[in-house]
Amino acid sequence: MNYNPVTKKIVDELIGILGKKNVTIDVEKMETYSHDETSADEYGHMPEVVITPNTTEEIAEVVKLANRELIPITPRGAGSGLSGGAIPVFGGILLSVEKMNKVLEIDEANMMMVLETGIVTNEVNNLIKDKGLFYAGYPMSLETCFLGGNIAENAGGGKAVKYGVTGRYIMGMEVVTPTGDIVEFGGKLSKDVTGYDLKQLIVGSEGTLGIVTKATIKLSGLPTAKSSLLVLYKNPKDAIDCVPVIMSKGLIPTGIEFMDKLSVQTSCEYLNESLPYQQAGAMLLIEVDGTNAAQVEMETEAIGDLCMEQGAIEVYVADNFTTQERIWSVRRNIAEAFKVVSPVQSLEDIVVPIAAIPDMIPELDRISAKYDIKIPCYGHAGDGNLHATLVKNPDSTMEEWHALEPKALRELYEVTDRLGGKISGEHGIGLKRKKYMKELMNPAELKLMKGIKMAWDPNYIMNPGKMFDLD
Repeated sequence: MNYNPVTKKIVDELIGILGKKNVTIDVEKMETYSHDETSADEYGHMPEVVITPNTTEEIAEVVKLANRELIPITPRGAGSGLSGGAIPVFGGILLSVEKMNKVLEIDEANMMMVLETGIVTNEVNNLIKDKGLFYAGYPMSLETCFLGGNIAENAGGGKAVKYGVTGRYIMGMEVVTPTGDIVEFGGKLSKDVTGYDLKQLIVGSEGTLGIVTKATIKLSGLPTAKSSLLVLYKNPKDAIDCVPVIMSKGLIPTGIEFMDKLSVQTSCEYLNESLPYQQAGAMLLIEVDGTNAAQVEMETEAIGDLCMEQGAIEVYVADNFTTQERIWSVRRNIAEAFKVVSPVQSLEDIVVPIAAIPDMIPELDRISAKYDIKIPCYGHAGDGNLHATLVKNPDSTMEEWHALEPKALRELYEVTDRLGGKISGEHGIGLKRKKYMKELMNPAELKLMKGIKMAWDPNYIMNPGKMFDLD
């Protein structure tokens, strides 16, 4: 696409719509918005102007201006994404929802909450826990990410086995379309088949079909009892083989997280923690919650017994907050720990059928040996979503890394596809994975997606260059 530049005239128009304090062309201030959590050197790109609107109506006016002038818009939440989805690859307008963070309504009667999408996800639960409620759309980065980004990526996390991912809890939304219309999809309804479910089309669309400014989310009763199990296994295959056995027995844990020995060891060293990883080749971190303490205790015991029957070395039970935080901290800090080992890496989130996970492990070992890189494997074993991370050998050069990374990624994605999986379970395609999606996706399916994009965004201004190209 041939977009027009952001001229002084356009900047003046933006100031007229938003006010001077909500528009910046200062290069130093804009640098923060030029990248997300992917490599800034590899994927970063500067916007021409950054805007921070306060209302949906302001956003609609900006989008109409962008359509008229053929200027690209990149919506942005907290910038915590891992696929390059919020990077302004064509420059243009970077639109951050950071100032739109109000809670508009807590509707206890309907178990719903209406809020703007610039709110930090963790704040949602902080606001309602005293009411005995919680929002179960729980991503692992809940302390930094925005609700809007969670919706854009259909984010998941460590509680997805029992509670599912973000999309299950988005009941309604206010959206500014790529042509500047303000529309509402869904609402406070448990059932609705009045036409296409457009809100679920928006969920996971990575900001390519519009900007979600408000959301109505479903709330649940806050679990009052919780227990975690740290289960040690001789090798990854034994650990993974146990997952479908647990699920087939009618026991539904809140989450089942998998960690190979390399992941646990690296995170423990980073945290100066002393979990008994030396004797284990892999671990499962299993959480059980509910409103009945006796029931949670019974299910925890049943799962622990089942794990031992399936070949676990040992089962450790964490039944209080301190010990639970201790073991969950190891899981949450794996990615940060590997940044210390080697800041250059490719954090992936492949997803395969649960039963196919054991077949993935030896393939990761093969790719790791072939390219002389580490590939720690951890993630959400209960739903088949694995963070198989390619970590650069600290002794290799950047030139060597740039030569091998795409080859190793291609092999990883091809194996994933062969096992019936997909290249992203929660991080999204964004800028980083779009060429691989094009190679692996059925052309007919990709054509349908492009048709939707063209129908919604005829001028191709809304987060262009993400997920796929129109050519």
